[in-house]
Amino acid sequence: MIRANLLLKSFYKLKFNRPFWGQLNGLLMALGIVMVLLPACNQTAIEQKPAKVELKKNEQHQYRLFVNDQEFFVKGAGLEFGKIDALAANGANSFRTWRTENGKQDALEVLDAAHKHGLMVMMGLEVARERHGFDYNDSTKVLEQFNYLKKEVLRLKDHPALLAWAIGNELNLGAENLKVYDAVNEISLMIHQLDGNHPTTTTLAGIGKREVDYIKENCTDIDFISIQMYGDIVNLQQRIADAGWEGPYMVTEWGATGHWEVGKTSWDIPVEQTSQEKAKAFINRYDLAIEADKQNCLGSYVFLWGQKQERTPTWYGMFLENGAKTETVDAMHYIWTGKWPADRCPSLEAFTINGLSAFENVKVTKNQTLNAEVKVRNYENDSLTYIWEVLPESTDLGWGGDFESRPETQFIKESDSVETIPAPENSGAYRLFVYVVDNAGNAATANIPFYVEE
Repeated sequence: MIRANLLLKSFYKLKFNRPFWGQLNGLLMALGIVMVLLPACNQTAIEQKPAKVELKKNEQHQYRLFVNDQEFFVKGAGLEFGKIDALAANGANSFRTWRTENGKQDALEVLDAAHKHGLMVMMGLEVARERHGFDYNDSTKVLEQFNYLKKEVLRLKDHPALLAWAIGNELNLGAENLKVYDAVNEISLMIHQLDGNHPTTTTLAGIGKREVDYIKENCTDIDFISIQMYGDIVNLQQRIADAGWEGPYMVTEWGATGHWEVGKTSWDIPVEQTSQEKAKAFINRYDLAIEADKQNCLGSYVFLWGQKQERTPTWYGMFLENGAKTETVDAMHYIWTGKWPADRCPSLEAFTINGLSAFENVKVTKNQTLNAEVKVRNYENDSLTYIWEVLPESTDLGWGGDFESRPETQFIKESDSVETIPAPENSGAYRLFVYVVDNAGNAATANIPFYVEE
């Protein structure tokens, strides 16, 4: 004990430089302790090699990615930041990003976290969009973008968690000038020159003959295309055939039915699926669209492994704002592993306001109340918390995933499965949300649009 105290006191008196190690070694020897001389403190750690990722056909003549000669069918999700550990725990093998700097984590931090949990990353390279004002006839701006992305490729290309490069996201959405794909091809050529280990792709909003014809003629360096569809994904194979694409592809976004694809109220407001309806749709759509094509499909990334405001705070995210997972996570666990998780989310089976469903045009006056009731299936008989929230209908509406601000809460209360809520004082369009959360952080959710009349 005396020797240990002496060692600690002596250690803190010594300066941390190269002579320090000799001093410390002498001190330890004097105390009868053998020490292996450590290397210089400024020596870097041994660098890990990049994975060798190739696109080729397997023994069944099916297109597949191979990672270090091992067949790799992508089972993944779109993930901007966070919950990487949960993704791995639910059976995924990969995730995709949209950019190399997401405002919270740098791409290297994201890649490190992925590698820690055994996941591969399709790294997004953000390419400017015409619908945001970028002019692909402006050669100076195009070159500036190229040079920036070249630097990003150089600093990330050797990370062992890197799977592939996604050059831009939905660049065809709202695009009149398809020269954007000339720029994509130049970026792909640059990547292949600098990085011989990873394939390239670009993601399309849907798939149409116009952009496919242009890509086949002018963007031939990419290794495969990527397609993003939502409710219409059940028609994916027909859409691909109509567009004339015969090569390999990946589905890099799919999930809940899009807000542009659903039924609307009489005041023109889209009706969101419940968490239960989304979960059932996920399983059905995976079978019909992704699992169905064993020849050309390289796998998929479901959207979104996280939470975001887009029309509502719950439309596309598979998690709530408080981090609770919803039934869509359970659905993907089932798809990826072939079995349901041991601790399942509550499943929302019915939700009404004044006895009316979301499709029955709920209208009230200012002096009325909303008599709400929800019914859920509780698989493990956990204790449940019911949270009711009223939000005005969002008016800050983006396009194609653009940022939207969350409306301000008008009413919020924690209570039971039946609740009476006063109508808002101002007339207009609102939604009543219910969040049913169990004691393990699993949730069910739904909302009903309603209109307050004068």
